[in-house]
Amino acid sequence: MLNIKDPNLEFLAFKSETIDSVVTTVAYCNLKLPTCPDCHSAHIWRNGYAPVKVRYLSSDASRPLMLKLAKQRIICRDCGQSAMAQTSLVDKYCSIANPVKRKILTSLRNDWSMTSIAAFTNVSVNTVQRVLEQYSSPFHDDDTWLPEHLAFDEFRGVGRKLHFIALDASTHQIVKILPTRYKQTIMTYFKHYPELVRRQVKTVSMDLNYYYAAMVKELFPNAQVVLDRFHIVQMLNRSFNACRIQVMKQYPKSSRSYRLLKYSWKLYLKPFDQLERKQPGYNWHLQDRLTQARLSQTG
Repeated sequence: MLNIKDPNLEFLAFKSETIDSVVTTVAYCNLKLPTCPDCHSAHIWRNGYAPVKVRYLSSDASRPLMLKLAKQRIICRDCGQSAMAQTSLVDKYCSIANPVKRKILTSLRNDWSMTSIAAFTNVSVNTVQRVLEQYSSPFHDDDTWLPEHLAFDEFRGVGRKLHFIALDASTHQIVKILPTRYKQTIMTYFKHYPELVRRQVKTVSMDLNYYYAAMVKELFPNAQVVLDRFHIVQMLNRSFNACRIQVMKQYPKSSRSYRLLKYSWKLYLKPFDQLERKQPGYNWHLQDRLTQARLSQTG
């Protein structure tokens, strides 16, 4: 039923119990150790059981499943070594089953929050975070090499804080993510690279952040600053919209000029060659039938 194929695991009973105010299905089972793991001798003395609780996958997220696992302890009569039964179902000193960890990793590939994944797998958010840190591949942190073409930017992450990210501009592979975008944090990180390595960087692509350019000159003496086209176009759009709003406010709100500047702003940002020239459409704000090209020229 649980797709568990460990021959040393013996299930005794299934019961419904209330754990932390949640109705939970509890499976009682024994994990036996038939031979000594060191000398593989079957001449052993059984030394009781060590009870552990293991969270396991459940087909119903509203009804968690827990294994109350009794691990057998033995003492080998031949080599004298003591041991405890272990299983591939769960890692040693861990209470989260490996299938649960694999389910968390699969869920992390989707666009889900850690809170949603924790609720779906019946674990805590901290467990999801630990699984991510344990199994995710570490970012490149070799202080003997840097890409020739870097890209700097920031993004909003945990707690809606802005984090700094450095990419290889050629392959788009992540070089480093820093917890803050502060100048001192970025300078401290890149200065641990030898100056010879930093001199090999040829270009650094960035937005219009004013202190990025100053940092590049100090950190990468031979690098040229490349402004990202997206941010240049974004700045032009914002400037154009600010100018449009400033002119719009000079007219009464009931005037035709005000309505043209207020409700047709998307057409002013669109290339003129892509505007409709033949088929007029009814404009509710102007109460007139105009083509897009005519409407933009009227504005």
